[in-house]
Amino acid sequence: MIPVTKPFLPKEEEFREYLDSIWERQWLTNNGPLLNDLELKLKEYLDIKHLLYVCNGTFALQLAIRALQLTGEVITTPFSYVATTSSIVWEGCKPVYVDIDPETFNIDPSKIEAAITSHTSAILATHVYGNPCDIDAIQKIADKYGLKVIYDGAHCFGTKYRNRSVFEYGDISTTSFHATKLFHTIEGGAVFTKDPDLLKKMLYMRNFGHNGPETFEGLGVNGKNCEFHAAMGLCNLKHVDQILEKRKELSLHYFERLENVKATFPKLNRDKDYNYAYFPVLFESETLRQKCMVKLELAKIYCRRYFSPSLATLPYVNHTDVPICDDVVKKIVCLPLYHTLTLPDLDLICRIIQRTQNYELAAPAEKKDFGLQIADKIETEINELLPKKDSLS
Repeated sequence: MIPVTKPFLPKEEEFREYLDSIWERQWLTNNGPLLNDLELKLKEYLDIKHLLYVCNGTFALQLAIRALQLTGEVITTPFSYVATTSSIVWEGCKPVYVDIDPETFNIDPSKIEAAITSHTSAILATHVYGNPCDIDAIQKIADKYGLKVIYDGAHCFGTKYRNRSVFEYGDISTTSFHATKLFHTIEGGAVFTKDPDLLKKMLYMRNFGHNGPETFEGLGVNGKNCEFHAAMGLCNLKHVDQILEKRKELSLHYFERLENVKATFPKLNRDKDYNYAYFPVLFESETLRQKCMVKLELAKIYCRRYFSPSLATLPYVNHTDVPICDDVVKKIVCLPLYHTLTLPDLDLICRIIQRTQNYELAAPAEKKDFGLQIADKIETEINELLPKKDSLS
């Protein structure tokens, strides 16, 4: 089986060293020494002054919204993971959707101003697949109308914009360290800001508002993380350069092998250093995307329609007309990409996609339904490509 992703795991003995220290200290949570060490090492690696390690990326978004005291409407993207929208609604604000750029899949800055009203308090934009938004254009609009800017950078570890970490931008940036991310702490996330007063405010808010054992700075909740998750982060941070390089190598191989496929890939921001967090493919048609996914699954190769559905169709929001997003959602798929994916497996994925497309082009009369006529012929091709041993059974 080839899944869409696998978490990177260090050697067990590396992790066990940290576990032994946790057992010795019996300090499991509440801002322990490993958590503090992880925060320091992350700041060093990212070359950034301020960050807070929190329990997950969704809480990071909620903390950002609450810390900035946002009310009313928040302009955001319909093309992101559900947490981008649910965090806005959970914090009592109203998401207002702006359609996406058809080439980058990020929020389209040229459409933001038309969505601003007297109730707008912020822009919350996602750097989709780790590809930075048009940060300059968004900030210019925010400055003009006095709006706050939050960036959902869940995919962005290792991405730079103009030679600085992409987390440097906006009033607050957030990220996720979930197990599916290229750098993970099993569960976790972080908030970033250049404003030390805002950082201090969020520091109290992630720990019930505590400003000492019996004093409270203000309202807070439990957004802390623990020593066990920090230990995984410290292990994985030692390997992150290797992880980034491997993902780049695999992605460039994908680009080469899929050169003749009727599909496009996100246009990357020219001012960036990209982290190759995902490998999204926008097929020419929804039909081709569907048939490729079916044929890949016959070979036990699993992709993901990331992102689907459009957030503008969620049952708890006002539905919005976002035609570009709606079109992309129908045709997008993320192919398998992870540290231990082999080039032979990647080649198999690409051959199945290529042969599925070639058959479709060669036999238009047989496309009445995607049934036995197509399945029989391509099943034979897949069987020829699969390894002779039972590695995919």
